Amino acid sequence: MRKTISITQVTLDGVMQAPGGPEEDPSNGFTDGGWAMPFVDEEAAKVIDEIMAADFDLLLGRRTYDIFASYWPHQNNTIAKAFNKATKFVATHRSDALDWKVSKRIGPDVVDELRRLKASAGPELHVWGSSELLQTLTAADLVDEYRLWVFPVVLGRGKRLFENGVRPRGLALVAAGSAPSGVLFNTYRPAGPVRK
Repeated sequence: MRKTISITQVTLDGVMQAPGGPEEDPSNGFTDGGWAMPFVDEEAAKVIDEIMAADFDLLLGRRTYDIFASYWPHQNNTIAKAFNKATKFVATHRSDALDWKVSKRIGPDVVDELRRLKASAGPELHVWGSSELLQTLTAADLVDEYRLWVFPVVLGRGKRLFENGVRPRGLALVAAGSAPSGVLFNTYRPAGPVRK
C-alpha cells in the first residue's frame, strides 16, 4: 500500500500560498509570494536533497501541476531531476493536455481514485502545494503523513494548509528538526480524534 505524504511549506500562521516566488500563485490578490526562499540555507537544502533521493510519485492539483510543468522541465538540478522522473498524478476536471513527461489524469472522483491508487504497487505519493486538493484529501483521511516546514514568517492572509471547516483531529509528532535560518522540519501522522 502506498503512503500519501503532504510536504508543505507554511508560515507560522499556516499560510502555504506561493512560497517560491511572487508569480507562483497570485490568486485572490496574494502579493506576498516568495516568503520561503530567504530561509533556505544549507540545512534546508540537505532536507530537500534527502527527499529527492528517494523514489516517489507526485500527486498534484491542476493549478500546482501547471505551475510546476512550466518550470521544472526546464531546470537541471536535484529537484528537477526527481520531479521530472516521477509519475505525476493530476487531479483535474479540465480536459486539456497534460504535457509534462509521465503525467496521468485522475478524477472525476479524486477520493475514490486515490484510494485505488494507494492500494496499488508503487512508491510513496508526495503532495507538494495543491492547497485545494489537500483540503479534499485531509477531509477524507487520505493523508498518511504531514511533513511541515514551518518558516519564521507571519503573513496574515493567503491559502492555508488547514482551512476553516476541517474536521478536528489529533496529530502525532514523529520527527523534528530545525535549520539555523529558523525553519522547523516537523513530521506528523494522524493520531485519531482530538483528546479532551
